[in-house]
Amino acid sequence: MTDFLLDDDLDLLVTDGDLVVGESTAQHQKMLILIDKGEFKDVPMRGVGAQRYLEDDSPENLAREIRLEFVADGMTVNKIQIGSDLKIEIDAKY
Repeated sequence: MTDFLLDDDLDLLVTDGDLVVGESTAQHQKMLILIDKGEFKDVPMRGVGAQRYLEDDSPENLAREIRLEFVADGMTVNKIQIGSDLKIEIDAKY
């Protein structure tokens, strides 16, 4: 998937005065994981809100929510793994 790219602060990436366009699947995944439901005006029920899961004793709950949101967004999810350090490994594509 191609879209406008964002920098690490989630601002539009601009190079030489132009917006940068490129492969954006990982960017979309990151956004879906970080945002809470209600933050996207066009699709208010979209988003995982991962911060809500920080004190959850079961990382499977977060993995389940990520899988549901990715599938609802049109991705095929092969694997989602959350390590004990809360590092998320994702194998999902549009």
